[in-house]
Amino acid sequence: MKRLSILGSTGSIGKNTLEVVRQHPDKFRVTGLAAGNSIDILESQITAFRPDIVAVFDESAAEELRKKDLPVEVLSGQSGLLKIATLETADMVVSAIVGSAGLIPTYEAIKAGKDVALANKEALVMAGGIIISEAAKRGVRIIPVDSEHSAVFQCLHGRDMDEVEKIVLTASGGPFMGKDIHELEKVTPEDALRHPTWDMGKKISIDSATLMNKGLEIIEACWLFNLPPERVEVVLHPQSIIHSMVRFIDGSVMAQMSTPDMKGPISYALSYPRRLGGILPGLDLAQIGTLTFAGPDVRKYPSLSLTYDAIRTGGTMPCVMNAANEIAVGAFLDGKIPFTAITRVVSLAMAGHEALKTDNIEVVIEASDRAKEDALKIVEDLRKK
Repeated sequence: MKRLSILGSTGSIGKNTLEVVRQHPDKFRVTGLAAGNSIDILESQITAFRPDIVAVFDESAAEELRKKDLPVEVLSGQSGLLKIATLETADMVVSAIVGSAGLIPTYEAIKAGKDVALANKEALVMAGGIIISEAAKRGVRIIPVDSEHSAVFQCLHGRDMDEVEKIVLTASGGPFMGKDIHELEKVTPEDALRHPTWDMGKKISIDSATLMNKGLEIIEACWLFNLPPERVEVVLHPQSIIHSMVRFIDGSVMAQMSTPDMKGPISYALSYPRRLGGILPGLDLAQIGTLTFAGPDVRKYPSLSLTYDAIRTGGTMPCVMNAANEIAVGAFLDGKIPFTAITRVVSLAMAGHEALKTDNIEVVIEASDRAKEDALKIVEDLRKK
């Protein structure tokens, strides 16, 4: 039985992970849970899965949970989060905290020798070299949970990387795929959150609408599969049935297909190299009928160009891009800037940054914090215009 510690248990990935556990209680046991401040959801998870220990990042929320007198130890703050990430009783850590907040817990889990089911792409975007090096040093497996990287991981199973010509990441195009560029200036947060195929959290939904999510995935793919950026490309596929593809040097292409449901890649990460039964309904290709593809319009989705610029510059630049994007997305959700200003904030933050070598995790954190401060100033400047 594999023992799991889940970081971000009350988010979309965390809840889906627990659904997989619920379906296969003979194969998994939850030993630790960590959440932000959603204690009502966490309380129900404690009751259902009986972890040994939980952590709530928000101190006041943790204190409120303690008052409920549940049969579990409740920790709080960053120290509590790191305790869950490094539990001796856990065989695998599911890293599902959204954004830059997931970097340090993921890093500490790897340092503790835990295999990681990685949904927090920002850890590799911000500090890919450090994370991959530490995993190799500790003999830790990083198994991707993002549907695109899971698809590539599955296609590459048992393959020689010398046979790979390119990785092709698919993107749904988000809710605005059919809109012209000039229409995007007036879209609302509510519009942007209506993803046509995936049920995701707010941050990831907005990133999907700008295609920044795909940009972050390009960087993640480069680190996971040790490929230069020119060997990773993006194609729009609105049906979200093919989750990604690998093009081999003989001209053949291998694709991984399934219904768009995160329980599929989650279950594969948890059970690798075996597969679990009864996770997703089988595909009825006759009913689906048509699968379509298109190249992304870089004018409409400038985040893709920013991504390639960031990874080619290297050092702390991808970290700065990610940090500025977090601030810009938050500003858009709060109604402070229009949708099209999200990538403008990111571009300006990157232009004002001189990339540093990412020799250690402290350099990464400092660059991220500084970029967030710069992005906040840029947001305020744009609001005054």
